[in-house]
Amino acid sequence: MEREIPRYIVWSTDQVDPKDPFQRRWLLRQVLMHGLSEDIRNLDFGEIERELDPLDLPSEIDSLWRNFLEYRRAQRQHSGR
Repeated sequence: MEREIPRYIVWSTDQVDPKDPFQRRWLLRQVLMHGLSEDIRNLDFGEIERELDPLDLPSEIDSLWRNFLEYRRAQRQHSGR
C-alpha cells in the first residue's frame, strides 16, 4: 500500500499514514470495500488474514474474503508451499 491512493478509495482526506496501525487498518478496509482489481493485487494477503476480524467488513465482503483466503490456504497446502 505504498503508493498514491486513488480518490475512489479515500475521498475524505488527502493523506493517510500507512505506518499508523489505525490508519493502515482503515485503508485496508477501504481497499477491500472500494478497490479495483489492481488495488487488490497490491495488497499483502497475509495482512488481510491477520486483520480480517477487526476490519468489521459488511457480511458479503467478509464472506467473500474468508472464502478466498481459505481456498488460497488449501491451494498452498496442496502444492506444498
